Amino acid sequence: MSDRHQLADSDARSGVSDVEAGEPVREKAPRRRRGRRIALIVLLVMVLLAGGGALAGGLYYRSVDKSIERVDAFEGVPEESRPQVEVKGAMNIMILGSDSRDPESTGGSRSDTIILAHLPKDRSSAQLISIPRDTWTAVPKSKEGRGGRDAKINAAYAWGGVPLMVQTVEKFSGVRVDNVAMVDFAGFKEIIDALGGVEIDVEKGFTTNYSLIGTRTFKKGRQTMDGAAALDYARERHAFPDGDFARIRHQQQVIKAILDKAASGGVMTNPAKLNSFVRATSNSVAVDKSLSLVDLAMEMRGLRSGNLTFFTCPVKGTGRVGSESVVFPDPARAKTLFDAVRRDSVPEILAVSGK
Repeated sequence: MSDRHQLADSDARSGVSDVEAGEPVREKAPRRRRGRRIALIVLLVMVLLAGGGALAGGLYYRSVDKSIERVDAFEGVPEESRPQVEVKGAMNIMILGSDSRDPESTGGSRSDTIILAHLPKDRSSAQLISIPRDTWTAVPKSKEGRGGRDAKINAAYAWGGVPLMVQTVEKFSGVRVDNVAMVDFAGFKEIIDALGGVEIDVEKGFTTNYSLIGTRTFKKGRQTMDGAAALDYARERHAFPDGDFARIRHQQQVIKAILDKAASGGVMTNPAKLNSFVRATSNSVAVDKSLSLVDLAMEMRGLRSGNLTFFTCPVKGTGRVGSESVVFPDPARAKTLFDAVRRDSVPEILAVSGK
């Protein structure tokens, strides 16, 4: 079977159902509050808003921070097995994403999107590294006894929740995870509609059969998308030879477009719109217990979407392990990349990524 068909086969399945053969399946987690759905967007947009000076008064911003939902991301993670901090002041945030309203979604406990966001010590930029969900790697054993073997990386979330994802990503990358944020990409619809739509440059025309409205056709070229269209665009993978890698690129496009619109669409200069936007989304954030959005926003007040770089962890290609279609990482290139992240060397990170 060719790599192209192997990847399509992999993409057609749930990431969890493929990896859970022979392992007990966790009960479906209780439905998270709707607010958790746009955690990443709110996290980044609020950083932009603080940088624009529109959030007048620390008391207002801190009242927003207090309403944010917290998760215990590091419970039971053994300190002795974690990577050491090499550059004090640099920060690495693991962002976990799913899409609970995806028409294809049948799994409960899974993480379809894994991003390691590196914030340099000088906070002048940010590098967001997507790790494909089907990446074949070693998953440590959870406290419940699940895992302890090679599997797709997103199996860790099914077997041990956020703490096991932290352990797995740290083992895979050798990079210490300082903080965690969670997002449901279905929340893109609400935030994009609140912004009045976003501009997306479609690389190749295609038709998706997995839209909530049935089918939707996208023409090549730059266009304005409402929330529903942007969500369909970010979800589609079957229409592309590289499947999930195309979906990763499109998710990155949508994130950048949201940040561009938030910075330039009048949100920061219109007090009524700003207050409505922030209040409507303040309880959308779910982060670990130690992350202060107040401090992060103040530190990164100069950040704009032009300072963000998105790329994907180096891979060799796709293949099969037993009955599973998987993505094989490129160990040498991945090691070079993550070594640069550990040393907070932004030029080297960009050189490895080809940016």
